[in-house]
Amino acid sequence: MNKSTLITLLLLCFSPLVLAQPGHIADDAMVYVHNGPSNQYRIITRIASGSPVEILERNKSTNYTHIRMQNGRTGWVESASVDPGDSLSIALPKMERSLEQSQSTVSQQAQQIEGLQTESAALKKSNESLSSDVQKLNSRIKELQFQLDTTDETNLMRWFTYGGLVALGGVFFGLILPYLPRRKKRRDDWF
Repeated sequence: MNKSTLITLLLLCFSPLVLAQPGHIADDAMVYVHNGPSNQYRIITRIASGSPVEILERNKSTNYTHIRMQNGRTGWVESASVDPGDSLSIALPKMERSLEQSQSTVSQQAQQIEGLQTESAALKKSNESLSSDVQKLNSRIKELQFQLDTTDETNLMRWFTYGGLVALGGVFFGLILPYLPRRKKRRDDWF
């Protein structure tokens, strides 16, 4: 035997093992396992519904599937009796665990949402209070700014008034001064 023939022979022997996929016997029937890919072959055993198997190959012309059972034996069953993946007896507990996990996650998320809503309401109330404080402070700033502006104007008017009074006093004094009696100087004649 040459090398290529030996490799081909090994590939043919191990190819069903490589291509095998998990499956199960349909959940509603007791199925007969045949020695070949049709019902013309001898029945070698029966297999219960829901039993896990490995799907090795499918014969499309006879509509039979080559399977490996859990005990290691191989045989052929009608393709309609074999479903890929886990049976309902295996899949249902997995789904129930997944459902419980999902419900737990939903419950946790609902609690988180409730906490966030409470926090949001508290923040909204705090925001409203702070907005009210900001409005009060803005009105106080406007009042103080008005007082500052009017104080500046009042001070300016006061200084103008003082200046006007001093000027008026100066004018009045200047008009009256010439009419006031003067003290006469004594004349010493000695010089």
